[in-house]
Amino acid sequence: MSDISTIERALAPLREQLTTHRIYRMLRDTDDIRGFMEQHVFAVWDFMSLLKALQNELTCTTLPWKPRPNARTARFINEIVLGEETDVDLHGVPASHYELYLDAMEEIGADTASVRRLVASINGLDDARDQLRRAELLPGVARFVDYTFELITTGKVHQIAAAFTFGRESIIPELFIEILNESPEDKSRFPRLVYYLERHIELDGDDHGPLSEAMVAELCGQDAQKWAEAEAVAREALRRRIGLWDEIALSLESTTAAS
Repeated sequence: MSDISTIERALAPLREQLTTHRIYRMLRDTDDIRGFMEQHVFAVWDFMSLLKALQNELTCTTLPWKPRPNARTARFINEIVLGEETDVDLHGVPASHYELYLDAMEEIGADTASVRRLVASINGLDDARDQLRRAELLPGVARFVDYTFELITTGKVHQIAAAFTFGRESIIPELFIEILNESPEDKSRFPRLVYYLERHIELDGDDHGPLSEAMVAELCGQDAQKWAEAEAVAREALRRRIGLWDEIALSLESTTAAS
């Protein structure tokens, strides 16, 4: 039998690779941030489908309504959906975090056309992976997003929860804030970006980590196979994240060499 601490110990080497990745040293100015955001936005977008898959499984989204087995977990998911799908922008207008990210991208001069085309082209869950294959994404970006939809379409809820809990991280907002603070450019020039980052940090909260781990523990229960599958998914999710960082780093290096 496994548990959360066992998974965390198994993930430690991969987490070390992520936290010491060279990409963090490459984001030196707003040009670098633009390049990063143009690729990272796909991970911002696919997170919403991962979250909504959990909402479909762990809360009642069908009629007639019926109570779910664990109201605590259902509340946790609904709270995150509320904050991610229907937050408010700088002026108090309701918007998803994906839309806030797009606004911040446009403000800083990053191109949003590629992700907008992809999202507009998808006509259903069955179509998502096909459209990803047709889109002209960097290989590491495509593999990262494709794994999300692989889990959603063929995975089980404990696997989706493992990817959600262990495969997503909150280091990017803090990193961006530090870059903007150290940049010679006036941070007040990018109020939408600063708002998005600060809002993301604020809503993340210290309770989300323990609650998401409790969700995985509840879903795996006393089933050794489920715990093993959750650990395998967590490992692969982090490997895909490392691959995403590798790909974006190569793209930034290529841009720097060409300039």
